[in-house]
Order: sequence, then C-alpha cells, then structure tokens
Amino acid sequence: MKILYIGDVMAEMGIMAVERVLSNLIDSQQIDFVVAQAENVTEGKGLVVADYERLKTAGVQAFSGGNHSPSQPESTALLEDEAAPVVGPANMPDCPGPGYKLVTSEKGGVLIVSLLGSIVGKHADVPTENPLKKFDEILSVVPRENYVACVVNLHGDFSSEKVVFGHYVDGRVSLAVGDHWHVPTADAQVLPKGTAHITDVGMCGSLDSSLGVTFDSIIPRWRDGYVTRNVLETKGRMQFCAVLVEVDEATGRARSIKQIREVWDGEKTAD
Repeated sequence: MKILYIGDVMAEMGIMAVERVLSNLIDSQQIDFVVAQAENVTEGKGLVVADYERLKTAGVQAFSGGNHSPSQPESTALLEDEAAPVVGPANMPDCPGPGYKLVTSEKGGVLIVSLLGSIVGKHADVPTENPLKKFDEILSVVPRENYVACVVNLHGDFSSEKVVFGHYVDGRVSLAVGDHWHVPTADAQVLPKGTAHITDVGMCGSLDSSLGVTFDSIIPRWRDGYVTRNVLETKGRMQFCAVLVEVDEATGRARSIKQIREVWDGEKTAD
C-alpha cells in the first residue's frame, strides 16, 4: 500500500499547489491513499466545507489537524462527524471530535491520529494532555484488525519531541510525521522497528514568504516593534511538500519513505 502525506496546506496558494500536483502524482506513483495536513487551509486557519470539498476533489482522502483546526465554525461539524475524514488534535483541550478516525480505502481501513506537541508563541501557555499517553489510550480502544495502516502526526515546534515521539511509536504505526514548521527536514527514514518517520514534512503554498506570510508584514514587527497583521503571500514561487510511504499491509509497517518536493514559478503558471 502506498500512502502520501501532504504537508501543511497553507491557504489558497496551498490548495492551488495540491490541485496542480496531486492528480498526476497519484497516477505516476500509483498512490493508494492520501492524507493532507489541513489546519491552515482556509485563509491560514482551519478548514471550511468548501475548501474541504476542493481538496477531496483534488484527491485527498483524509485530513490531519493542528492547533488551528477548530478556528473556523464550520470545522466543528467536520471534526465531530464520524463519516467526515477530518481530525483535530486528540490531546488539545476544547477541540471537537475524538482526534482519531478510521477511514476506508480500497486496501482496507486506515487509522488517522492527530496530536499536539509543544506549541510556542501565543499558544505556549495552553495546556495539553501528554501526547504519548494519549496515543497509547487511542491505540488501546481501536482494534488492530480494523485497519491495515496507521498514520499519526505530531504537530509541534520542537524537533526533539518529534524525534522522541517517532521512536516511541516505532513498530506500532505505519507513519509518524511531524508538521507545523512548514519547512521540510532532511531526515526521512524507516525506524528500526518499521515506522516511517520525518521530523517535519514541510508545506504546500508560497515559497517566497515567511511560511506563507508576506515578508512585508513580518519584518516591521520584528525589526521595529510595530503591531502588524499577517498578510498571506499570493505571488512568487510555489511549493508542494509531501512524503510517500510504502506499507506492508500484512504487518502495517513501512517498507520505505521518500520525500517529495516540487517548486515552480507561480506567476508564470497563472499566465
């Protein structure tokens, strides 16, 4: 079974990147199942139904979450609906939904789990349940025979946490993927017990930006202390970041993991 995990889809530019790349990638790589990190989809925060439907049409079959998952009122219904393949962090206080869902595929069930690590900045003081204990709790209530693969994302800022988490779940999940940085790391590997892991998968959307935000809205705040609002970048080069994992359906363990990163001139594409 081949599973593609797409990094943070950042606003309209991110949706456009997925729409441009995904269909051909599914065909050329014979991908069976696609998961996208969806906490930043709608204007950078959360996921509304219209954008959910666009990404499903593009080929995404499941949606993982992060600290912005509950930001849109429309997200609540998606997170709570057992039939909607959208999850937010299981250990995030007041996030709707269970934080995990079983999603059907032609190869069998896929268990999708989202968790938060430590989130810095304005979310630094928000308490979360321990992600290691929460993961153990989830795995204990979902019968192993109900799924052929398990994908879990840890959404956080610290590389140390993401590495530790990967080794903690090694052998128990097919893919443990870190996200939230929006910058891909160069450490994709299959861990000793058979779990594919990467510290951060990267993002889809604007490349010539501060993680999808214009430099002009960031630099005055940083350099001069001005109070500015984030403005999403809509011009310049674009990027698509993901990992492709081949899973042994009999064991649920990974055989391989491959990073995928495509970059192109967005302005020329628009012409």
